[in-house]
Amino acid sequence: MKNLVRIRGNRIRRFEPRSKPMSEIIFIVESSDEDGYIAKALGHSIYTEGETLDELRENVKDAVNCHFDPKESK
Repeated sequence: MKNLVRIRGNRIRRFEPRSKPMSEIIFIVESSDEDGYIAKALGHSIYTEGETLDELRENVKDAVNCHFDPKESK
């Protein structure tokens, strides 16, 4: 099963598959000075932006997966 990302209010949460302990990453979502939105993770150096909330949601998924991708940390 893929990791799930859910936006709830101003929080975006990432859930691990049930075979691992569940954890979450909380993002602060704000309107950008230029049109769109920005998302910053609390406690992690993850930052992304999007023109719409749907685009931002997809960009957050990509950013989280890249940040924790074991292939990229080698």
